[in-house]
Amino acid sequence: MNAKQDMPSLDYYYWSVPNGVKIAIMLLECKLHFRAIPINISQREQFTPEFLAINPNNKVPALVDHQAVGGSLSLFESGAILQYLADKTGKFWSQTLPTKYEVTKWLMWQMAGLGPMCGQAHHFRIYAKEKVPYAIEKYTQEATRLYKVLNHQLSQHEYVAGAYSIADMACWPWIVTYEHQGQDIEQFPHVKRWFELVGSRKAVKQAFQETMQRTL
Repeated sequence: MNAKQDMPSLDYYYWSVPNGVKIAIMLLECKLHFRAIPINISQREQFTPEFLAINPNNKVPALVDHQAVGGSLSLFESGAILQYLADKTGKFWSQTLPTKYEVTKWLMWQMAGLGPMCGQAHHFRIYAKEKVPYAIEKYTQEATRLYKVLNHQLSQHEYVAGAYSIADMACWPWIVTYEHQGQDIEQFPHVKRWFELVGSRKAVKQAFQETMQRTL
């Protein structure tokens, strides 16, 4: 993901999961110089002492800024990383009120709802060793409800929070596997329009190709 040869100040720890794609999109959109370091979660590399020193919650993604104000800074939680990079670069997160919090509320909506619920739907429908009808129905229905919320929002705005922002970067990777979540994107025309619009961006294409596509 990074063709430059000199040592970058940003280390980006990732694996092929939607939350990893979010950060790759932001790094590439901002044209930041970074080193991409894969953490193979299928081999439990997220539990090594070295990675736990960066993220005690043993999840990807994580980011280390070796040239942060005040010294080297380690970050985890994808929403926090997006906010940090937006503050660092001054891009994709307006500092003008109320626009800043329009973006923030949709970022938090993704973190608290769209990601976890769609992830559970995906898990119980595709990966669970035992098929649990109650769990499949519960999480599929909740994913549908969230798609309806997003579809309504996008019926009124070109992007999730108005202008293209970290809210779009956060939501987009979770829509990629809509079929595995039991969703028919044709039933959500505004989501489909937005999904294709965001997916046409050069940085999004590159981030998806290099961090996620190989596992689908």
